[in-house]
Parts: sequence; structure tokens; C-alpha cells
Amino acid sequence: MADFTLKNLKQLDNALAERTSEVEARFARDQLNSEHLGVSYFHYSPNFRSPFGHRHREQEEAYVVVGGSGRVRLEDEIVELKPWDVLRVAPQVVRTFESGPEGLDLIAIGSDRPEGGDGEMVQDHWTE
Repeated sequence: MADFTLKNLKQLDNALAERTSEVEARFARDQLNSEHLGVSYFHYSPNFRSPFGHRHREQEEAYVVVGGSGRVRLEDEIVELKPWDVLRVAPQVVRTFESGPEGLDLIAIGSDRPEGGDGEMVQDHWTE
């Protein structure tokens, strides 16, 4: 038996389907049987700003823009995002995403994390 796993991100369940139609979130860490990597797909509808940000205690993340455009607020700094940009974010940095007029498609890659995750939601991170 080969030691690899192949999954199609777009065929995984949308974890937010029952909560919102503005964002898709498809998480592949468990589906890939990976001990060290988390890979996720996010789609933000056009001109949508997330109502909350998040940060981690331990997990570093990288985001690859694979479609559309947008901006991300990193603590108090706003950064423009365009296709094929790669953004690395240290665990403790609060990040909130906003899509542009054609939406925003991201692949998120995460490193090892504690059992059960280490994410913390931050309400009202980008309100102005």
C-alpha cells in the first residue's frame, strides 16, 4: 500500500455551509491523514469582509491566493492580495480577510498544531 493520500479540496464538505453563504471553508487535514500539515480551501464571495479575525497559540500558517483579490488586516496593518501571492502569518498575529469585487480564493497551509487545534476567534477585529 502506498504512503500517500489524494483528495480534491473542492469535493470536501463545506464546513460553513449551514452558517453562511458568503464563505466556503473546506478542511483537508483529517482527510489527508497528515500528522504535520493542514491544507484548506477558502472562498469569499465578492466584496465580503469577515466579521471576525483569528490567531493561533502555536500554528504558523501560509495563504496562497489562487483566485480573485482582496485585502487582509494583520493586527493594524492592511495588505493587498492578488493572485499567486503567498502570505506567511506567525501564530499570534490576528488576521481578517476581505474579498475584492471578484471574490477571493485562498489555499491555507498550516503546520503542526496541538490536539484539537489552537485557533482563537477575535470578534470585531476590522470594523472601520
